[in-house]
Amino acid sequence: MDFLTPEEKASVPKTDCGLGHACQFCPKESSCTLDKPYHNKVLIERRLQEIGQIIVVLANKGGVGKSTVSANLAAGLARNGFRVGVADADIHGPNQSRFFGFSGAKIRTTKAGLQTHGFVADGNAHPVEVGSLAFMLEDDTTPIVWRDAYKHDFIHHLIGSFDWGSLDFLVVDMPPGTGNELITLCDMLEGSNVSAVLVTSPQAVAQMDSLKAGRFCRERGLPVIGAVVNMAGVQCPHCHEEFHLFPDAGIGEALAKLDIDKIAEIPLSPELALGSDRGEPIVTALPDSAVARAFDPMIDAVSALGRAGFHQAVAATMKDVFAENLNDADLKEALAALPAGAVGADLSELLNQEASRLKQASQPVKERG
Repeated sequence: MDFLTPEEKASVPKTDCGLGHACQFCPKESSCTLDKPYHNKVLIERRLQEIGQIIVVLANKGGVGKSTVSANLAAGLARNGFRVGVADADIHGPNQSRFFGFSGAKIRTTKAGLQTHGFVADGNAHPVEVGSLAFMLEDDTTPIVWRDAYKHDFIHHLIGSFDWGSLDFLVVDMPPGTGNELITLCDMLEGSNVSAVLVTSPQAVAQMDSLKAGRFCRERGLPVIGAVVNMAGVQCPHCHEEFHLFPDAGIGEALAKLDIDKIAEIPLSPELALGSDRGEPIVTALPDSAVARAFDPMIDAVSALGRAGFHQAVAATMKDVFAENLNDADLKEALAALPAGAVGADLSELLNQEASRLKQASQPVKERG
């Protein structure tokens, strides 16, 4: 194999192969002379250009229900008409394959990238695209014993090498902690439309750890949409009265100190657990149930981001369209041929007014109190 000198490397033009996966997945990697770091960089940039909003679901504490919240958030957004993907960043416990009914499924590498599996639900216009390390493992019991360098690479592959297509939302199910995976993701997504949903449970021990994730977000400048309190009460199957299994250690006051709103409380529910085990989020399996409706405030809060992004895109597009039309050579020639100069000015003003009207019409309608 011929190795390039530093001078030869510097002279190699910045061309890209156009493949939708990182160099590590390419059979030609050992013989390829293209700039590999450049390819991996532009690969992630191209993916991010196709994703409207990235929602990071995190909690410094394990076992509080991040994966459950991630799956039901994604399914609920899809139910609202959005194009959604779920990126399973929980390397040591990749569960999203099971949550969406793809346990044991495998994927192939194509020119477009690593395959995702699409979860289809009745009434949803688009499938939920699921990408997970679980699809690359021999079986669900295979442990992942990786040092940080491998984790760093996989987080880049998760965003860049999976073929997500065009998405309104990519929901990222994070592992516990505020370590390598979260730092790597935040560094990679710098400048993108990223927000966080914090997950905790009511008791003091869980809060002590989960709220550290809120502190992390504040220090990184990562906007937090709100917090979801999971396992917040139980409904008796006989009398249907609700009671709290875990003591509430003042989660509302603790969140207020971090300026984080509590946007949902999810009760303990056998139906919720069974839906996860069977591979269908409860918001699609039993959409009218009490526990499914408990997710609605969170889904609505995140959906508002998608609608706001749509309104901004419409306004920007209208502005560009009218600016292009006003500078069109044929239009200028037609205006110049008009007998009175004031007519051209009036028409130009009319077009500008119409652009402003459409921009205003594209803004979200504020609720009246």
